[in-house]
Amino acid sequence: QVQLVESGGGLVQAGGSLRLSCAASGRAFSGYAVGWFRQAPGKEREFVAAISWDGGMTLYTDSVKGRFTISRDNAKNTVSLQMNSLQPEDTAVYYCAVSILGTPRTYRTDYKNWGQGTQVTVSS
Repeated sequence: QVQLVESGGGLVQAGGSLRLSCAASGRAFSGYAVGWFRQAPGKEREFVAAISWDGGMTLYTDSVKGRFTISRDNAKNTVSLQMNSLQPEDTAVYYCAVSILGTPRTYRTDYKNWGQGTQVTVSS
């Protein structure tokens, strides 16, 4: 059974930075794109960023472009999300997920395995 474990969340002031990591069991990432989504209280889970199986292609939602950077290390089975210039509106539970495809996707239905999430809270 595939297990994804997110880490790196926490409380940070506006303008600060956090680095989220997603570790996978076995070869869960091999050949597949990986994405980050987030869900704020009372809102739908939304796409944040995704990276292709080889790291050569990335996608970001408009609100995080220029602030967030997704990367992966296939040798270590990890995907990271560097988040800079954080704002209160970035507050949410962040989830990583493995896609059913090798290219980055924005739809939740294109992802097959999900982590349990890590809380990110940005204070103003």
